[in-house]
Amino acid sequence: MKNRLAYLILFLFILSVTMSCVGTSEFDVPKKNCDSNLTANISLEKILESFEDGTFQIKEDWVIEGHVISSDGAGNFFGELYIQDTSDQPSYGFQIEIDLRESHLFFEVGSKVFIKLQGLYLNKKEEMLKLGSPFSAFGNISVGRIPALKVPEHIFLSCDAVAEIIPVPVEIKVLEDLKVNTLVSFEGLEVVEEELDSIFAIAREETMRTLQDCEENNIALINSGFSDFQADTLPQGNGKITGILLKDGNEFQIVVRDLNDIAFTDERCPEIITEFASTHIFISELADPENNTGARFVELYNSAKEPLDLNKWALRRYTNANTEVSSTIDLSGMIIGAENTLVISPNAEAFELVYGFSPDLGVSTNSPADSNGDDNLELVDPFGTIIDVFGVVGEDGTGTDHEFEDGRALRNMNITQGNPVYTFSEWIIYNDTGEAGTINQPQNAPEDFSPGIRE
Repeated sequence: MKNRLAYLILFLFILSVTMSCVGTSEFDVPKKNCDSNLTANISLEKILESFEDGTFQIKEDWVIEGHVISSDGAGNFFGELYIQDTSDQPSYGFQIEIDLRESHLFFEVGSKVFIKLQGLYLNKKEEMLKLGSPFSAFGNISVGRIPALKVPEHIFLSCDAVAEIIPVPVEIKVLEDLKVNTLVSFEGLEVVEEELDSIFAIAREETMRTLQDCEENNIALINSGFSDFQADTLPQGNGKITGILLKDGNEFQIVVRDLNDIAFTDERCPEIITEFASTHIFISELADPENNTGARFVELYNSAKEPLDLNKWALRRYTNANTEVSSTIDLSGMIIGAENTLVISPNAEAFELVYGFSPDLGVSTNSPADSNGDDNLELVDPFGTIIDVFGVVGEDGTGTDHEFEDGRALRNMNITQGNPVYTFSEWIIYNDTGEAGTINQPQNAPEDFSPGIRE
């Protein structure tokens, strides 16, 4: 009974202020409590210069302004408003806690509001900003909801027309420079496959679902278990989503106002196969420069028309005449672009000093990328199949047609697939002996090598 009386008093108060503001009984709900005289006297950025992380009471007679970007109309937000400083390209956003149900009837999305800060508390935790009344728990002060009857003392609607809020277009992989608590939009997102048949949220529980782009970068979608769409099945397609960008620790999140913020009407991303067999990947160049052992490298090439993921692929080395694997490079996490190379260095710092750019993958010395020219190498797919080789396992390369000591082994340009049997005619071999049909012409770095360029 007390709650009903409180809301009735609040409604009558707002109604009386509204009638005096608009001067007519025909008015739009968002114009309630509008104030044509109030103006901002400080920006939030200026306020934040005075505060470190923590919770503080604001004692100064400060007024800030902004535009409402959240709505509790569909129940996905409750007891809170999110506000950003401008309707387009905001420089900050913040959350204000209010104990007011159906707040969208008073604070429509796009409404300009003024907030009197005197007496409110500010909680600052890195980029997340929250305003409200003090709440004490176990002796610690935190920010809680402004009581319903106090809301009209702190939040005032401008009599300006409701503005269109323009979401900031963003990508998952470049979120670090964005302001949280602001309205953003993503293109090309979809629900991860393992959650496709799930509903938005478990009843009465806040539930996290996962969205991804076509490169499998993820962001959390946060849904209320009290929302109108709680029991709806997540959308199957790919497309655009608009919502308020939040951050929990180091993890970014997005919250939609209602289902109109989601338009997944396009086809889903093509599947990225991360464990596959392919002969399109092969060894294209090996380097053992005479003048600098730190400039050694192995170059792989992908002759396919699409990028290929090297998840669980490996490059193995058999030192000298060994028949047991001496060292291995796990290529998981690497992707070779379509008709492109992957350069692997055993000394990334020295490699960059010599060639002027960083290798795609830096590994250790004594690895397959650190051969002195008489070792044998195998490229192996995730299923243990040998896709390509250089040299003959069990045979020391010295004096053979697979010696590239102080030189270079370069794959002929007409080779477009790996070969599990070493074939000398597929290679041009430079070394310091010229044995067995090789070329006696030691090679020096950087001028005699072309890492990253198939030639």
